[in-house]
Amino acid sequence: SHMSQLSLFHLQIKTRRFNETTIQILESVLVSKDVKSLMEVRSSLTEFLRSESLCVIRTIADKTVQQKLLVLEFFVRAFAIVGDSESCLALRYEALVMRQLKSASCEWLRVSYDEWLNFAEHALDSGFHSIAGKACENALLCFQKNDLVEPETYKFSEDLGAVRKIKRLKDFAMTSISSRSVQVQAAEYLKRKRTEKSKTDSFCKENQCLASISFRNGIKKRNLQKLHEHQSILRINDELDINNMDEASL
Repeated sequence: SHMSQLSLFHLQIKTRRFNETTIQILESVLVSKDVKSLMEVRSSLTEFLRSESLCVIRTIADKTVQQKLLVLEFFVRAFAIVGDSESCLALRYEALVMRQLKSASCEWLRVSYDEWLNFAEHALDSGFHSIAGKACENALLCFQKNDLVEPETYKFSEDLGAVRKIKRLKDFAMTSISSRSVQVQAAEYLKRKRTEKSKTDSFCKENQCLASISFRNGIKKRNLQKLHEHQSILRINDELDINNMDEASL
């Protein structure tokens, strides 16, 4: 059943069985016609794989380069299957850097410019422009480290074309980073302006409210004064009428 396959996959990872069988079990877990349940399973598996991969990478620190690379390759495939492109690219990059560092003593570990270029293209497609730029720099370093053939040969022309392509890709990545930076700054500016406007509007409304209250209080005070004046006039008139009546009786 679906749950038994999921439990089996968890067991395979916990017991550190990073092989093709485990990959096949993972693929079978994700076979579902229910979109909602599929999304939930993907999310659960992604969280599980991220947690386990960190633990595993720490525990294999003393292993050989080949053993480390096999584990990294397994998790790269697993993350690709569950659709976690960020983790997939991160571990691919880690594996490439590891090979590059160890290639001085082990020629078979050398990373070709094609591998860096392929990684850079995938990183760009996924929106990771900064890491794509670094991959392009590493790809260009491959041409500096390798002994270039004579300029007259076809190989030189081929390499020159590849260098131009990598530089174009790097320029695009750098432009995208700058553009992204401008967009972020613009978004922050607009957010700040909205906040300031909100505060200003609130202040204006508060002042308007205070002014309105003050105005209404002023009207009330004026009306009271008029009422008091009117009452005073009435009292004076009443007193005059009384005095006139007294004089007439005399």
